[in-house]
Amino acid sequence: MIPRARALLSMALLALPLAAQDFSQVQVEKAAHGFRYTEGPVWSREGYLLFSDVPAGKIMKHAPDGATVVYRDTSNGASGNALDAQGRLYTCETHARRVTRTDKKGRIEVLADKWDGKRLNAPNDIVVAKSDHVYFTDPAFGNQQDTRELDFYGVYHITPKGQLSVIARPTGRPNGITLSPNGRILYVANSDERNIRAYDVGHDGEVSGERVFVSGIDGIPDGMRTDEKGNLYVAARGIAVYTPEGRPLATIPLGETPSNCAFGDPDFQTLYITARTSVYRIRLDVKGSVQY
Repeated sequence: MIPRARALLSMALLALPLAAQDFSQVQVEKAAHGFRYTEGPVWSREGYLLFSDVPAGKIMKHAPDGATVVYRDTSNGASGNALDAQGRLYTCETHARRVTRTDKKGRIEVLADKWDGKRLNAPNDIVVAKSDHVYFTDPAFGNQQDTRELDFYGVYHITPKGQLSVIARPTGRPNGITLSPNGRILYVANSDERNIRAYDVGHDGEVSGERVFVSGIDGIPDGMRTDEKGNLYVAARGIAVYTPEGRPLATIPLGETPSNCAFGDPDFQTLYITARTSVYRIRLDVKGSVQY
């Protein structure tokens, strides 16, 4: 094979994985329904999906065979959830205005509930890096606005040693939060500005280089996840998909407005979507990025 032909073939082979997923052909299935407002999906390596029913104050457990049962009956208005490599569950409890961690024996530890002596607004979404650094958003929606003690909306960082710091105080309300596949970029959705900001994550877990990654989002951006190629999936008006460079790739329509999403199933190629009263799933040709 001549060098030019070999080079063209190599370029074509490299492009195949990027073009493999045809989003126009994906099938949306309803996995579970009958809830009040679903949020915070996260896949456990033990083989099931956890998600919140926020107004009901419950965390639910959904198995691939379709069975859905109550995982935690009193969740204090749990919204966002995340897991670490040890299988510990991190939860944003909006009603209790705190972030907790539950170990494998069910013991609950409060990781954050105050900043500078004042109660948090209402922690909303959370992500845990492989390095055990934790990041969460603290907006305030609805009547949460009336009971605020802090005069700002925050994005927070908790170190593995439990030290809490504010990494951003946006004008608009921060909402969904996630990391790139290598954990070096932190993404934060802003509901009021309808954009997504990106931050560089250092080896010490600190962030820098704030910039707008995507702007002018159709709908209110909420929860987010990345796949192994670095594409970003945003719950907004449907699931909006962006390339690692921030270019629109596709929009997956749904029958209900989505609030969040998470990759799951043993092969990590199913995107689970929480949307109002239901949980949906979509099989993809790409795996989700694994942070734990």
